[in-house]
Amino acid sequence: MATNKKQYDKMTKKASPPSPLLKNCFNAFWIGGVVCMIGEGFKMLYGYFKFNEDETKAAVTVTLIVITAILTGIGIFDRIAKVAGAGTIVPITGFANSVVSPAMEFKTEGSILGTAANIFKLAGPVILYSVAAAFVYGVVYYIAEKI
Repeated sequence: MATNKKQYDKMTKKASPPSPLLKNCFNAFWIGGVVCMIGEGFKMLYGYFKFNEDETKAAVTVTLIVITAILTGIGIFDRIAKVAGAGTIVPITGFANSVVSPAMEFKTEGSILGTAANIFKLAGPVILYSVAAAFVYGVVYYIAEKI
């Protein structure tokens, strides 16, 4: 039985009910806020231990990456992300999750062909376009300074 566009649209709407937008926005806001609050807590902790500003920034970043990688590895981060949605895409935690998730999917294929080969599957484009954007920004900045 062939379906036309109207029938297909009707079937699609029936199969995928709308998301609760207000609830999703609220969850993203408060859970993202908690993630940022945890980062601030680590910043205060490292400041208490007399880390200088650069050391504190690096330590907080690494700490959040390690915690996210561990939580992703044991399956907790995905459960948090189901509730938080975009709230877990605070840049550091989202990036760490995007690196670890593909590696976890392919761990059954072994360390080399599974985990190592797929670890940057999703994060690779992010790294590529970040570097490309930084390059373009640098060129524009250089030209603007010369004018």
